[in-house]
Amino acid sequence: MAYKPIEHYGLIGDMHTAALVGLDGSIDWLCLPSFDSPSVFAAILDHQKGGFFSVAPEDSEVSCKQFYWSHTNVLVSRFMTAHGAAELTDFMPVGTVYPAPRHHDLVRRVTAVRGCLPIRVICRPAFDYARADHHVEATPNGVRFVSPRMTLALVSDNVLRIEGKAAVAHFDLDEGESAHFILRMEDDEPSAGLTPSARQIEASFEQTVHFWRAWIGRSQYGGRWREMVERSLLTLKLLTYEPTGAIVAAPTTSLPESVGGVRNWDYRYTWVRDAAFTLYALLRLGYHEEAHRYFLFLRGVSQQQDGAALQVLYGVDGRRSLEEHTLDHLEGYKGSRPVRIGNGAVQQMQLDIYGELIDSIYLYNKWGNPISHDDWLSVGRLVEWVLANWQSADSGMWEVRADPRHYVSSKAMCWVAVDRALRIAEQRSLPCDVSRWVRGRDEMYRDIMTKGWSETRKSFVMHYGGTALDASALLMPLTLFIAPNDPRMLSTLDALMRPPKEGGLLLDNQVRRYHLDEAPDGLPGSEGTFNMCTFWLVEALTRAGRFQPALLERARLLFERMLGYSNHLGLFAEEVGSRGEALGNFPQAFTHLALISAAYNLDRTLDLGTERHPPSHR
Repeated sequence: MAYKPIEHYGLIGDMHTAALVGLDGSIDWLCLPSFDSPSVFAAILDHQKGGFFSVAPEDSEVSCKQFYWSHTNVLVSRFMTAHGAAELTDFMPVGTVYPAPRHHDLVRRVTAVRGCLPIRVICRPAFDYARADHHVEATPNGVRFVSPRMTLALVSDNVLRIEGKAAVAHFDLDEGESAHFILRMEDDEPSAGLTPSARQIEASFEQTVHFWRAWIGRSQYGGRWREMVERSLLTLKLLTYEPTGAIVAAPTTSLPESVGGVRNWDYRYTWVRDAAFTLYALLRLGYHEEAHRYFLFLRGVSQQQDGAALQVLYGVDGRRSLEEHTLDHLEGYKGSRPVRIGNGAVQQMQLDIYGELIDSIYLYNKWGNPISHDDWLSVGRLVEWVLANWQSADSGMWEVRADPRHYVSSKAMCWVAVDRALRIAEQRSLPCDVSRWVRGRDEMYRDIMTKGWSETRKSFVMHYGGTALDASALLMPLTLFIAPNDPRMLSTLDALMRPPKEGGLLLDNQVRRYHLDEAPDGLPGSEGTFNMCTFWLVEALTRAGRFQPALLERARLLFERMLGYSNHLGLFAEEVGSRGEALGNFPQAFTHLALISAAYNLDRTLDLGTERHPPSHR
């Protein structure tokens, strides 16, 4: 099997883990039992060794389409051949008593909707990132794949044949007929290997559809681009780890930022940096329960120990040890080595996360539930750490693997950290050393305005002493560090929106993070444009557009063009390549969060016109 474009995948899951399902009906990525567990299917990272689970017509010429069952995360792949048409329905049951959650069932139902079609099924797992061997055993109703640390049961109402390390089936489906395949983790429970009846499977399907429709039905978003906003919400729910409320940055690892390159990272963890955008999206769109659980997760993992710096990212279960390793036996997506598990950024100091964390606490206190006394004491400790350390060099929000620098975005988010703490204190009349905190905040502001501004570029720049542009400057008006119509911000927007050949970062209406030739980041190779940065630009233009209508129109055009770079299901990867292809881990939570924020504020501003209403983000 050849590698498919990253954008040719859909996502299903049960809020413990998730699977990528290709347009051709092949599941090429799945980790069990959780997002950051070792993979059992990883053909997307090695098409020969990685393992896959394919259900598709045997015809050599097949046209494929894919869509989600309306307002759900149930995926339908439609195959059209000369002999007829078939539909493959894929889902992982949620909101149902069948199956037990620990089994993490993956249900595949293929139905002939027209004509008679020959169907081929191949299930060949490769346990532990294709490092663990396994054998296959026949059972009365299917097969068992037995590895040293995990056993999978594949049960079906069709006869499965063992071929080497795989289970296969070949059969004909007449119009109206269906075949079912259920893959599940097997345990000591005797029910684990039983075949559910067609009636049970249908009931599970209906209950799963009901769960997703009821969940998205709680959304309070009723504005423009509602379909894309709701798909982003559904995607974020898929990326949520239900036991803790944490949200993974993406369900995949090592999908490259450039094909054949080395910029391949493991995103199956939760980043503190995502906190403010996540809580903002959940609270503003009516998902207070999810916001509360995410806040509790953040509270649990962000408690400082002995004055140490905060950790940048955590496992979805809250664990702190995420040591980075390479899997040298896997060739990587289209030869993009190395394949990494774990993430070395966990060892970095990134000052900006203090701003994102305290901003999320501020938002939760304002739009969710009032924070407790102990929470306020924790905020105070964080502020004191920021005041003592904000002048340090760090690795920046882009997690640069080069020498630490004084990044402007890091300093600005330190300002946000102290500013939001002061706002909480004022709103709630909470005790703090107001005069000292204000002096520290004001010193940061003056420092950034003096050292973070380049008279040469007429723009805020990446780091002190440099002239390289950085898309993270777009966060300045979004976080209220600077007014969106401030001449310095408007000049920065103008600089960023020039094409790369003129020194800017805007390429075909999409934003690069920075110029690699101007700002070496310690890694070879190239990367695409960053989708979330483009949505940041939309929001920055939206805020400035309240004062300059032409910028508001530019924001709308940019946003609607950007929506065209999602895949056929409305999903976004981290980046877009030179040919419009998806690059990086997929789908990426931060991109969908940025989309929601941009849509919410753009829609609201278009409704309000250019009247000078206060910004809605904070």
